[in-house]
Amino acid sequence: MRTDPHTGLKQSYVDAQIAAGAHNVEQAPLTRTVGQIIAGNTFTLFNLVNVVIAAFIITTGSYSNLLFLGVAIFNTAIGTFQEIRSKHQLDSLTIVSAPQATVVRDGHTTTISAENLVVGDALQLRRGAQIPVDGVVLTNGNLEVDESALTGEANSITKRPDDAVLSGSFVVAGNATVMVTKVAGDTFAARLAKEAKAEQTDKDKNSKLLATINRIIKVLTYVLIPLGIALFTVSMVRRGDYNRAILTTSAAVIGMIPEGLVLMTNVALAVGARNLGQRRVLVRSLTAIEALARVDTICLDKTGTITTGRLIVNRVVPVGDHDADDLASAVSAVTFTLNDDNETAIAIKEYFPQPPQWTVTNTVPFSSARKWSGATFSDGTSYFMGAPEFTFGDTLTAENTTAINDAAAAGYRVLAVGRTPDALSVPLTHTDLIGFVLIADEIRPAAMDTFTYFAGQDVQLKVISGDNPITVASVARRAGIQGTDQYVNMTTVGEQPDYDALVRDYNVFGRVTPEQKKHLIAAYQDAGHTVAMTGDGVNDVLALRQSDCAIAMASGSEAASAIADFVLLDSNFDAMTGVLNEGRRVINNIESVASLFLIKTMYSVALIIIFIFLNADYPIIPINLTPVSAVTVAIPSFFLSLEPNFARVTGQFMKKVMTFAAPAALEVVAYTLLMTWLESALHLSFDTTGTIVALLITCVCYNVLFRVSRPFNRLKVGMLAAIAVTMFGVFFVANHVFSLVSLWNWGLFILYAPLAVSTYPVYIILQEFLGRRVLGRIKWRS
Repeated sequence: MRTDPHTGLKQSYVDAQIAAGAHNVEQAPLTRTVGQIIAGNTFTLFNLVNVVIAAFIITTGSYSNLLFLGVAIFNTAIGTFQEIRSKHQLDSLTIVSAPQATVVRDGHTTTISAENLVVGDALQLRRGAQIPVDGVVLTNGNLEVDESALTGEANSITKRPDDAVLSGSFVVAGNATVMVTKVAGDTFAARLAKEAKAEQTDKDKNSKLLATINRIIKVLTYVLIPLGIALFTVSMVRRGDYNRAILTTSAAVIGMIPEGLVLMTNVALAVGARNLGQRRVLVRSLTAIEALARVDTICLDKTGTITTGRLIVNRVVPVGDHDADDLASAVSAVTFTLNDDNETAIAIKEYFPQPPQWTVTNTVPFSSARKWSGATFSDGTSYFMGAPEFTFGDTLTAENTTAINDAAAAGYRVLAVGRTPDALSVPLTHTDLIGFVLIADEIRPAAMDTFTYFAGQDVQLKVISGDNPITVASVARRAGIQGTDQYVNMTTVGEQPDYDALVRDYNVFGRVTPEQKKHLIAAYQDAGHTVAMTGDGVNDVLALRQSDCAIAMASGSEAASAIADFVLLDSNFDAMTGVLNEGRRVINNIESVASLFLIKTMYSVALIIIFIFLNADYPIIPINLTPVSAVTVAIPSFFLSLEPNFARVTGQFMKKVMTFAAPAALEVVAYTLLMTWLESALHLSFDTTGTIVALLITCVCYNVLFRVSRPFNRLKVGMLAAIAVTMFGVFFVANHVFSLVSLWNWGLFILYAPLAVSTYPVYIILQEFLGRRVLGRIKWRS
């Protein structure tokens, strides 16, 4: 049923629709609730294992051995805080910013909240309004709409009666009454956002580093349960000492889980997110930092990324006997008389000075059908400007036509400026060409430097836009992007194009639909690329979701921001240089220090299996490992993770880790078994053996730290010296705090000193033969 634009709906009908919930109610946010975020970060398999171990330790009454829980709590808090922080910033961004709407109800015009619009409402639209719902035009008022945020099409679209208008678009000219056809979640913008949300994939699967760490943790979690039960059972059968069995089994099981690696990774990523925040870049997902670090292809939208979204007058070209003053006078007279506020008029006003006040007798505003605007003044002369083919048509000379075509091919919008002694009419008569005004998209000031930087970092740049491919290619060329001669109009490729061939043959894609954007991104991924996509409109959300790393401008739609991994809060793509470097720094440093954490995992797995069958007690308890993990692994790893390291991420995570960690783990196993034998041979106490084993593990870890800290600088040398002093304090001053025996004993010194000194040469030998010659030749999955 068609609504009468003069009377609108009856208020009683509207009230019934609102009561039934069939109104433009605010959509649910596309981010998780705070409760869901807390639950998702708290109720994990990792935390469950730690809680179960803690519960068993509590039964022994040895509460000092619960210090390991601090790592789990801190890890959970960091992930939760970062996600909630991102959620609050994202929820402040809105897809439809017009809170009020003007409607006709019961024959009266009234202003209401946009949330109270219902299907059938007669909605009145004026220039500058953002459309909050979908609808169809009822009355013709020369309505022109900008749908670029939805379709990517930069030019305004004229809407006539029965034409559809879409939520999220803007009225740039004219006015009309529109009948509301869809509200809330049924609108075009909402459905596109929902589709992208439904197709949301777990970006963690694209995180090679975290995927590897999570695989290790998952395997160890399922392995540690039977191994832990077996070790506990064997300990009880042999000794019958419940407390010792629980504590030694807990130490072995805790050692198997690289909880410090998870914590350090989250801390490093959170610090990266904070650093990016200082650059006005919102990080929605910590894992996205790694995805960006691996990116080798960035797909760019034109508006907002390459350009600022503003138009500028590039130059003016007088024709014939006219000079620049004649041209300036004519252009400014028309522009300031009509006083339009569209982008073209703004650009002209910024370039030309305001003329003296002229007496105007008639004006003709711009129309997308007419393609020109003009004004008639008191002396009877009319000035006009617009598209050359609509103002002068076949009267243009060959020389002028060539100049216009060359300017258009270079990406400029050409306005012909003329005058006539006749009244303004269609077609124009007795025209005199004064000259041309060349208007261009304003390239971002640092765009060329930014794109040059990416090219130097082996990052390919592709341009995917809904605009004209010739214009897009020209703008990209002006911005210094390579390969812009290889462009294609996506309206000409058919319904089922060969996307693999398209991404192989072209670098610039114009007239691209949202679905085509998504398929192009997928084609690049199928070709083995890690792809980042930038965008700011609803038309970009499918491609953003498909990409490995989605980057949105805060000035764009909320749907794009909610989908994105990064939101550029100042909508400044130049910030991406720092973002890429930050991602590389974080991931390269995590990869370099991860071996420190996996040493404990590897030797714990080996030792727990050995001690199940060995007639001896596992020699250490949880609190013995706390200073080892903190002093030689956790604290220095955090500082090393902050080092500048902007090299491209190459992968091979496991190869790098195993080259350092496997020799160290083997060395720890050897020294532990040696001390277990010496415990029996020399009749050492369990506490003494545990203390010396902890000391030797500390020395081994320090050796690895020394190796991964290269190349050295003053800060690293200072860190290594401070750690050495702290190690001395732990074992010789505050040893009782960590249940360690005193080592101020000459009898023990003769035993542990040579062993401690020998750990370095033994590690070097093992790393050379095991780490490099054996493990270095294996093809590891990254």
